[in-house]
Formats: sequence, C-alpha cells, structure tokens
Amino acid sequence: MKLSLGFSPCPNDTFIFDALIHHKIDTEGLEFEVFFDDVETLNQKALRSELDITKLSFHAFAHVVEKYALLDSGSALGFGVGPLLICENEDLIGSARLTQKDSTLSVAIPGELTTANFLLGIAFPNLLNKQVMVFSEIQDALLNHSIDLGLIIHENRFTYTDKGLHKIVDLGSYWEELTGCAIPLGGIVINRKLDHEIQLKVNRLIRKSVEFAFQNPKSGIDFIAAHAQEMEEAVMYKHIDLYVNKYSVDLGTEGRKAIDILFKMAQEKGIIPEITQNLYVTNS
Repeated sequence: MKLSLGFSPCPNDTFIFDALIHHKIDTEGLEFEVFFDDVETLNQKALRSELDITKLSFHAFAHVVEKYALLDSGSALGFGVGPLLICENEDLIGSARLTQKDSTLSVAIPGELTTANFLLGIAFPNLLNKQVMVFSEIQDALLNHSIDLGLIIHENRFTYTDKGLHKIVDLGSYWEELTGCAIPLGGIVINRKLDHEIQLKVNRLIRKSVEFAFQNPKSGIDFIAAHAQEMEEAVMYKHIDLYVNKYSVDLGTEGRKAIDILFKMAQEKGIIPEITQNLYVTNS
C-alpha cells in the first residue's frame, strides 16, 4: 500500500522521516510518496485533503480536525523554540508603535494558518498589516526595507543576527511564561478515512523512524544536507536538537496538554472554530 506523505525540507523533518522513507526500518508493507513543501503550502494542502499524511501547523490543524487526526509521533513541540518577531530598525524595539491601535507597521508572516501567526495575534493583536511570505524570504524583505517587522521560524532563528537584524520578542518564551507549557508548533496528521489499523501502523512507524534517527544521528546526513539550503552541518544539528525531542517520539500527557491549551485559548479568542472532534489517533 502506498500513502502520500508531506513534510518540510527543514532538518528536523528530514531527520525524523529519513529512516521511514529510505527503509532503514521495516515499514510493514507500506510505501510512501513524499512531497516536500514549506509549512504554509502543507497547511493549504491539508485544507484541500490532498495528502494521506502530512506535517502542518497546529493552527491549521484546528481547521481540518474533521478530516485529519493527530499522530502521537513526529510533532514539533518544545521550550525555547518559538517564532521570533524581528526588525532591521532598532528603534522599533520596545516602541509604542507595536501596541498602538491601528498600527501601520507592516509585518511579514510565514502563513496565515501558522502557529507563529496565532501567537503574534495573542501578543500583538494590533499588528494587522500582515503580508504572507515564504519563511526563507522574510529576512531579505527586512533588509531591503519592504516590510517593518518579520516573524521568523525554523533555521532563520540562527541566522538573523549575522545579517544585522534584531529581536523584538521571542514568542515562544511569551507562550511559556503565559502557560508553563511547551509550545506546539507543528504536528503530523493522518486522514481519518484511512483504516484505523493503518493509522496505528503509521503512528508506530514514525515513532520507530524517530527512534532510529536518535540512535543513528549521522545516518541521514546526506539526505538532510541535500534539503537544507546549503546550511552548515553544525547549524543543521542545532536546528534538529531544538525541534526534535521527546515530544517527537510521543506527545505524552504533557504534549497533549500543551495542544489542548493552545486550542482552548484560540477558541476563546475566536481565532479558530469550535472543535467537537477528538483530536488524536486513539488505540481503541
């Protein structure tokens, strides 16, 4: 049986899925057709139910819970891994323009349905002049002054200071102080139309793939590097260390609690629709 699988070319995802798609583990008769896309493209594909299994933002997941269920393995949650709001003009750091009503500041976001944009809406509800950009283009947009602020994710967290850009706020730290939980960034979901046994098998295989990667961290280096946009190896593994952790192996009670709080807060603020469906793939 062949299933379509979408994830990003970022090191954390390629690290997680290398063993699965290259048969370094027993895939129990399953084959995977892989689609590499940035997170917002994956979010949009999920809205259209294009893939059997896909990475997406937790914000986007809230809009597709009737179509997809969340797997326990493969997610990106953690502490100190949240999106950063940055600028080129240092005068904007701590500026009243960030919080004033009808602020005219323009901000580039990596997608309407990203968790990053959701957190921005909580922390700075008056920053409404938003432009969607591919996450890798945001820093250059700041440098050429086509935007005032940039909301960055992924490996851009490690490169913005080298380009002379400045942090306004770490929205991950903001979330952690607000809730005491790890920040839920992205999850792996599976189409509810698939047989329940297939859902459980995929969950099991992704867990084995993550565990294999942890046990053999250099095994996928060529695959990871091939998709890492000429990133230095040290930066790749710094990225992996931040985004791949115990929650990637299994959400567990803590991971599910963080996701439940995120969704509860988003529903209370009217950012996402009311959810009645069970979010998770269950063993029963």
